[in-house]
Amino acid sequence: MTARRRTRTAAVLGLSALLATACVDGEGPADEEDSDLSTLDIDWATYNPLSLIIRDQGWLEEELSEEGIDVNWVQSQGSNRAHENLRAGAVDFGSSAGSAALLNRANGSAVKTVLIADQPEWTALVSTADSDVETVSDLEGATVAATAGTDPYFFLFQALEAEGLEPGDVTVQNLQHADGRTALMNGDVDAWAGLDPIMASAEQEGAELFRREVDFNTYSVVNSTEDFIEDHPEVTQTVIDTYERARQWAQENPEETAEILAEEADIDVEVAELVITERSNFGVDPVPGEEQYEVLENIGPYFVETGDVSEQQSIDDALDTLFHPEFAEQAEAAGGNADGDADGEDS
Repeated sequence: MTARRRTRTAAVLGLSALLATACVDGEGPADEEDSDLSTLDIDWATYNPLSLIIRDQGWLEEELSEEGIDVNWVQSQGSNRAHENLRAGAVDFGSSAGSAALLNRANGSAVKTVLIADQPEWTALVSTADSDVETVSDLEGATVAATAGTDPYFFLFQALEAEGLEPGDVTVQNLQHADGRTALMNGDVDAWAGLDPIMASAEQEGAELFRREVDFNTYSVVNSTEDFIEDHPEVTQTVIDTYERARQWAQENPEETAEILAEEADIDVEVAELVITERSNFGVDPVPGEEQYEVLENIGPYFVETGDVSEQQSIDDALDTLFHPEFAEQAEAAGGNADGDADGEDS
């Protein structure tokens, strides 16, 4: 895969180079001794189709059973829930938007982003077909449902700023993604900052996506914690290798990926195909790096403006220490899995 990261800061790429050097000749995180681990707690989420593939195929169970490690799957209903579970130790790996990972680290969480799973256009501003809300300008004085601390939440504020509005110009109803859709359809809010695949399903039923902008989305990422990475580097590498295997499988099997998503999200296959084929980009570089840094650097000031983080310095410090790229670098260099190609067969 062709990497598109550009040289920018020592904070991102200097660390990556140092860690990559440590992996020469088979030395690196995967060769450090793991502490005892009996169960891996890992999330699955309908907004992270790769997690659904891994769970459906049973690849992690196959890999870790040889080490005597069980796999416990925990559903995340949103980025905020994934990070709540990471902070509480309820999961060892959690799926989220990049913005949520940065927000949590800026507020003191020991989260580390270890993989880029997807570059989705998974959020937009949504209204009903008969609504008076047709543009972002129409939101002044309106009530908007959004899940605080997630990509749709920050998508809303970026869209407002682009039209010369401020966060205070709307009333945000903090609802989990599915509840936001319900509130919109029931007429309890004027608009909803939606998230796929729930958003795509609402669109099929007549909802209107009145503001879209792929650059306002902050990537789908997989996170762990500093302690888990330090204590269990071999398991961490196995998880990232398996994600890389799923990423390749998704690109080669889009129809099957859509079928898995449709079943898990309880949506029509046609809706799932829309999400997978038109709003997902599994061809993205899996290594956290410069492109994600730039996106998050732009969104960071919103954390202060909305009161989610007390000062910009906390955001800057968090961004400089958020990425832990060497596991994804090793997975990419190895071709995604120990067996060779995405189907586990020798190429």
